[in-house]
Order: sequence, then structure tokens, then C-alpha cells
Amino acid sequence: MSSIDNKEKNFISAVVYLHNDGARAVEFCRAVAAELDSRFAQYELVVVDDACTDDTVERLRTWGKDQAAPLTILHMSLYHGLENAMNAGLDASIGDYVYEFDSTELCYPAAMIFDAYRTALQGSDIVSVCPKATRSGLFYRIFNANSHSNYQLRTDAFRLVTRRAINRVHASSAHLPYRKAAYAACGLKMTDLEFDGKVGAGAPHRFNLAIDSLALYTDAGFKASVGITLFMLALALAELVYTLVIFATGHPVAGWTTTMFVITVGFAGLFAVLAIVVKYLSLLLELTFKQQKYLVESIEKLQK
Repeated sequence: MSSIDNKEKNFISAVVYLHNDGARAVEFCRAVAAELDSRFAQYELVVVDDACTDDTVERLRTWGKDQAAPLTILHMSLYHGLENAMNAGLDASIGDYVYEFDSTELCYPAAMIFDAYRTALQGSDIVSVCPKATRSGLFYRIFNANSHSNYQLRTDAFRLVTRRAINRVHASSAHLPYRKAAYAACGLKMTDLEFDGKVGAGAPHRFNLAIDSLALYTDAGFKASVGITLFMLALALAELVYTLVIFATGHPVAGWTTTMFVITVGFAGLFAVLAIVVKYLSLLLELTFKQQKYLVESIEKLQK
């Protein structure tokens, strides 16, 4: 029996995000390709060039010409950021199972790539490979506390998703601002695999992404608006009690300051609630009317 007969027959896609990764991109893709080649009969590499300005793409192009498996380089027209660029990569992939590598940092044993696949075969549609010792950030704590999902989000190094999971989340929304949150909310089984180590710092400037995810996938905004409303109600009651006490003791004071204080705080609370409402409305408009999620300049396929 030939060695290829012993390999897994499911078609595998590996989507890799690149932004000025230099030589590390080639080393990472080489390690991933070696692991996939030893385990799977058919696979592809889809790398997303998110407007790289260094020699990342040229290095990868030189390496890819000698590879047996197809290498697709997705050139984005301009810098899109991790989530939109990876969504473009997922749309370009054709595998039954898709690896999502948001970073070229190989901080885990390469064997865990196949371990994730083996775990998926046991019934998990989303498998996240996570470091054991990682403190949960503020975003994860708020998200997990307010999400209706049975699964807890945490920092991960990469994930493997089935085609069913990809189809499920895209059926719920054509535009995914945060894939990890969408997977947690899709209702399919998720499993975490842990390794000893840690993941490097995530992408900066993701505050807007966090706010959008909390608004879309949790009821944190609703709870915040309720909290503001209750605070304003308590403040109004306290002001009423204060006014009655002053009146009953026969020491009334000029009410201009108090009135202005109540009006000022009241409008502050009103605008805070309106800000949350406007955020939800802007997200609804974005998801409903924004058809062009990303701009691809060209697609380059390399195969030996």
C-alpha cells in the first residue's frame, strides 16, 4: 500500500494571514505544508497578502513555485485588517476543513495541527488551539459574561473549522466583523485544545471590533442601557427626597442650581442611551446595506 493511501482523504485548506511578515512567513508556511503533506492526500495553502510593503510576497512566491500542493496568494487592494482579510481568504478556500492561521507565529507543536483535525472528526465543528496559561482579557470577560453561547471565548493560536461551520455563520450574516464570536454564537460544537506556551500580542487598534462584537453577539449594550436608566431613576428619586426634606424643614433654597443639575445629568444619561441605540442602528445599516466586504486586487496561483 502506498503512503498516499494511508493519508486522510478530506480536502484541507489552510488560510494564512500575512502583513509584512518577511522571512517568517516562508518558515511558517513551510512548517504547515510539511505537516499537511504528511497527513493529507489533498490540501491547499491560501495566503492573504494584506497590502504587504516588504519582501513577504516575493519570498513566498519563490518558495511556492517548488511546492507540490497549490499555493494561492490573495492580494488585497488595500490594507483591510485581520478580520476582513481573513474573510476574503475563507471565501477563496474550497476545503472540507479549513485551518485559520491569524498569525505566522509558530508558538505550538506542529503536531497540534493534525490533533485539531482529529478532534474535529470526533464531532466538533470548531476546534481552537489555545495556550494553557493565558489571562482572560477585559473583552473576553465582558463577552463571556453577556453572551448566550455555551462556549467561552479565549485567546487562541489558530483554529480549524468545518465547511458546515463556515456556511452556518455566513448564512446568519454576509459580513462577519469577528469570526471567533460568530463561531461561538452559531450553535455548533466547539472544543479547545491546549498547549504549553503563550501567544504573542494581538493586532492593535481593535477597539471598534470589540465594540461591534459586543453589540452583535451579546446583550451587553442592553444591560448597559438598563443600568443607565436605573441610575437616572435613582438620581431623580434622590433629588425628589432632597427637595421634600428641604421644603419640610422650612429652609428652601433657590432651585436654579438643583434644577440645572438634574437637567444636566438627565440629558447626559439620555445621550448615553441614545449613543448605544445609534451604535446598534449603525451596525444594522452596515450589515444590511454594505455589500462589498473587501476589495481583492488579484489572485495568484502557484503550483509545481
